[in-house]
Order: sequence, then C-alpha cells, then structure tokens
Amino acid sequence: MSHPELRQRPPSPLHEVRDERFSVHGVRLLLKRDDLVHPQLPGNKWRKLAPNLRAALEGGYRAVVTFGGAYSNHLRATAAAGRLLGLDTVGIVRGEELARRPLNDVLARCAADGMRLHFVSRSEYRHKAEPEVLARLLEGAGASGAYAVPEGGSNARALTGCAELGSELRGAADVVAVACGTGGTLAGLAAGLGPGQRALGVPVLAGGFLGAEIRSLQRAAFGGPAGDWALAEEFHHGGYARVPAALEAFAADFESRHGLPVERIYVAKLLWALTELTGSGAFPRGTTLAAVITGRP
Repeated sequence: MSHPELRQRPPSPLHEVRDERFSVHGVRLLLKRDDLVHPQLPGNKWRKLAPNLRAALEGGYRAVVTFGGAYSNHLRATAAAGRLLGLDTVGIVRGEELARRPLNDVLARCAADGMRLHFVSRSEYRHKAEPEVLARLLEGAGASGAYAVPEGGSNARALTGCAELGSELRGAADVVAVACGTGGTLAGLAAGLGPGQRALGVPVLAGGFLGAEIRSLQRAAFGGPAGDWALAEEFHHGGYARVPAALEAFAADFESRHGLPVERIYVAKLLWALTELTGSGAFPRGTTLAAVITGRP
C-alpha cells in the first residue's frame, strides 16, 4: 500500500554559509537543510519513520506504538505522521509522574495530533528492551496489536532511509556531521556516504553508550560495519534537553548571522561542536564540512 506522504522526496537543499569562525581556518561550512525535507516531519524524523510507516501500512496495521521522553521530537513526529496517514498512535512516555502535571508543549502537540499517551515509571522504561517488560508495557498501553517503532525510530528499516541522506551528500563534503540521540541517523548516514567521506556524530546525551549501539544497528541493517564514522562526545552540555545560557547565546548568534532558525536540543549542539572543533584545528585546511540540520524549533 502506498501513500502520498511516504513517496520519495527530492533531496533537501544544501548550501554554503560564510562564517569567519570557519573560513579563518580554511574550512568551508555547508548546511544540509534536512529540516525542509517534509513540511510536518522534518529531517531525520521523516527519513527514519517513512520506511517503518510504509511497513505498517503494507502489513495492515491500524495503529503504531512508540516510546520517548517528555520532550521527544520522535513522539511528536510519530503523532503527526499518524494523523497524516490515518493511523492510530500510542506513545509510551518515560516518567509516570508526568501524568499528574499539565502537558508540556511537545506532549500537548502529540495529544492534539491524536496520540494516546501512556506514562510509565522510569525504572520500567529502562528495561523496555526486555521481551517480558515490553509485552507488559504494550498490554498496559492497550497496544499489543500495534506496529512497534523503537525509541527515536532507530531500527534496521530506519537506517535504509538515513542511508539515502548519505547518498544525497556523496562527493559534496569531506566530513558530514549530525547530532545524535539514539544513533540511527549516523549509522545510516555513514553507510550511504561515498569513499573518502567521513561521518561525525555529536551525541546530545551524556553516557558514552552510542558507539556500541551504532555498531549493533549497522549489523542488523547491513550485516556488519558500514562506512567511516566517529563520535565527538564532549558537546552534550550536560545531557538531553539541557540548554545552558552559553549554548542559548551561541544559537541566537548563529540565527542572527545566518538567518537560520536553530533548534536547541540537537542542532545547536551540533553547530557548537563544529565551531569548537574547527577552532581547535581538528579539521585540516581545505576541509569541507556539511552539517545536517535535522529539525526545526
């Protein structure tokens, strides 16, 4: 079963920005505007969700269930996709105490798009990959028969969509950088790039666990390692959804310089990291960097 929303879209725009913080070191900065790839499902959310939603529709599923925290852009994108495709959506949300509070902007948007929110304890959520716990969570959410998409949308199907992003950037840059949550975008991006190109991931969560997760995802999707990739793990600014004053000021300045709305949780940390790494001499003169802009504020 096909659906207009899931058809292949044209490559997202790629353009150079002039910024002396890069040019003084002989580095070119390109922005891959994946935030413009879909009007309601920007960037890596559309690339990861589209293959899974296509499988759900082809499998005759009427509902999709997925997982995330209180500020999950993935939950928001899944809810929007369900509305567009006529699929019921269920979000299993980390933190049962959130059920007693007013919904924040992200979860309110999910609810407005028709997603049914099911809040669970943080301890139970941590073990959601265990089959018995997962079955209990799905049953408790009334989603036992739904098509399940993992947290962040990262699975083998998602990586095929993200590999298309890499293919669009073949030959365009020496280093292609992307912010990372669950690692699926980086894992697929690296696989799609051409010889001599390198993918660089900037984790937005503290913990240092992404390397093993990316290798596991690539084994599931491609049978083994795929592409040249590395992680710059020191730019998480304290963890997910942490936006200290210095990062806020940096993002506002970048917006002013380049007329680009900078999403704070992922994109700001990516651009900060590239600015810092360039300033420290991490990239040789003559390097062309491409920063993947994965979402909108």
